[in-house]
Amino acid sequence: MITKNHISRYKEWQSDWNKFARDVLRVNLDREQQEILQAVQSHKMVSVRSGTSRGKDFVAAVAAVCFMYLTPSFNERGELVENTKVIMTAPTSRQVRDIMFSEVSRLFHNAKVLPGRLVGNDIRTMFDEWFLTGFKAEDNAKEAWTGYHAANIMFVVTEASGMPELIFESIEGNLQGNSRLLIVFNPNTTIGYAAESQKKERFKKFTLSSLSSPNVLAKKIVIPGQVDYEWLLDKIDNWCIRIEQDVFDEGEGDFCFEENYYRPNDLFRVKVLGMFPRMSEDTLIPIEWVERANARWVDIHSPDLRASILKIGNDVAGMGVDDTVYCFRYDDYVQKFKVENTTEADHMQIAGTLCQYLSCKDTYAFIDTIGEGAGVYSRLREQRLENAISAKASEGASDYSDETGEREFVNMRAYMFWAVRDWLNPKHNHHAALPPDNQLLEELTTIKYKIQSNGKILIEPKEEIKKKIKRSPGKADALALTFYPQYQVTNVFEVLNAFK
Repeated sequence: MITKNHISRYKEWQSDWNKFARDVLRVNLDREQQEILQAVQSHKMVSVRSGTSRGKDFVAAVAAVCFMYLTPSFNERGELVENTKVIMTAPTSRQVRDIMFSEVSRLFHNAKVLPGRLVGNDIRTMFDEWFLTGFKAEDNAKEAWTGYHAANIMFVVTEASGMPELIFESIEGNLQGNSRLLIVFNPNTTIGYAAESQKKERFKKFTLSSLSSPNVLAKKIVIPGQVDYEWLLDKIDNWCIRIEQDVFDEGEGDFCFEENYYRPNDLFRVKVLGMFPRMSEDTLIPIEWVERANARWVDIHSPDLRASILKIGNDVAGMGVDDTVYCFRYDDYVQKFKVENTTEADHMQIAGTLCQYLSCKDTYAFIDTIGEGAGVYSRLREQRLENAISAKASEGASDYSDETGEREFVNMRAYMFWAVRDWLNPKHNHHAALPPDNQLLEELTTIKYKIQSNGKILIEPKEEIKKKIKRSPGKADALALTFYPQYQVTNVFEVLNAFK
C-alpha cells in the first residue's frame, strides 16, 4: 500500500536526484559527478568531456536511471499519465553492451526495489511507453529516430566524439517537452558536434580530470573503477616531461603534481586531463584560456577598481538584426557586458548610455565607427566628450606588434583581437578575468586567423563568424575594442589641447 510517507519520500527524490542516487541506487558519487547529476536534473542539454576512467559513463548511467524512475506520472488508478523513455546510444554495440548497459544493470540490481525487468539492453516495465533502451547508433537510420516521442524523454550518448553528425541532428528533433540530452566523451578531436557542445550556450558544460579523482587525491582506492594513483604516476612518467617553474605555461596544459611541474603531450591532455588536443594552428583562442579567465573572475569576489582606468568597448547594432553590446574592462578585470536589444540603431539612446560613464574621469569609450557607430561617436563629440574614441577596425596597424614584438597585422581589427589573445594567454601572466558567459566563449573560440604571404596576421571576416554561430559576435567585438591602442588616446588629447 502506498502511504503519505512513500509519496513524501518520492517527492524528495524528484527534487534531489543525488538523494535518490544515495538512498535507492546506493552509489557513491564524487563531488564533480554530483554536480553533473544536478545539472542533468535541471538543464535540457549537458556536455561532459573527461579523462579515461574518470566515471563519466557511470554518472551518465546514474542520470539515465534517475530520469527513468523520477519523471513518469500516474493517476489514482495507477494508470500511466505521462510516459518516460530513455534512449542510450554509442558508436558501437560493444560500447552499448559492455560500457553503458553494464552500468545500468549494476544500478538496477543494487537498488533491488525498482519496478521493471532487464531484457537484453533494455529495462522494460508493465507499460509499453515507459522504458529504457540502449542500441548502437548506426543500427537505426535517421527516420527511425523520429519515432521516439514521450512526455519525458532522455537521450544519453557516450563516446560522443565518434558519433556521426546525422545522429545528433535526429536526436535534436526529438528534444521536445521535458527532454534531456546528455553527451559524454573523451575529447579526442577539436571538431564535430561533441567538441562544439563545449562552446555552445545551450549546453551546461563539465570537464572531468583524472588529477581530481578521489582515488588519486587519497592515493588509495576510494571509488572502485575510477582511475588510481599508480596509473596516473605511470602516465606522468611516459606522457609528460618535467619542466622548471619559470617556463610553466597553463596554455600548454602544464600542471603541478606533488610539487613538481610537468608539460603533457596530447595523449596526456586527452586521456588524463580531459583537455582537447592542442588547438589547430588557425584557432585564435583556445577554450582552456577562456575557462581559466572565467575561473579567475569567479575567484575575485570584490575587486578594488578605484585606481583602475575603465575602458568601455561599444559594438553598435546594425539595422535591426544585432544587439548593441558594451564591455566594461578595468585593466585585467572585465566587470560585465551590457546588451541592449533594439529594433534599430538608436544613436541618441546609445550615446545617452555612454554619457553616464564618460562624465567620470579615467573612463574611455571605444566605439566601432564603421557603420552605425559613427552616428553615436558624432553625437558624443558634439557634447565635447573627448574621452569618446573612434576605433576603426579597418584602419592600418603598421605601427603595432604583438607582445613579443615579432608579429605584425593587416589592420586594426587583427591587432585588437591578437591583443585579446595575448591578454588571455597564460604565459604572459596578465591575470585576465572574464565573467562566465557561454555566448562570449563561443565567439572567442570560433575565430580563425591566417598568416599572409607578407607575414602579417589577418583575422577572418566578421561575416564568416556570423555564419558559424548564427549571430553577430558582438561580445567578442566589444571586448576587442577595449584593446584599441591606449597611447592614441593620449595623442588625441595632445592634439585637442594644442588648439585651445
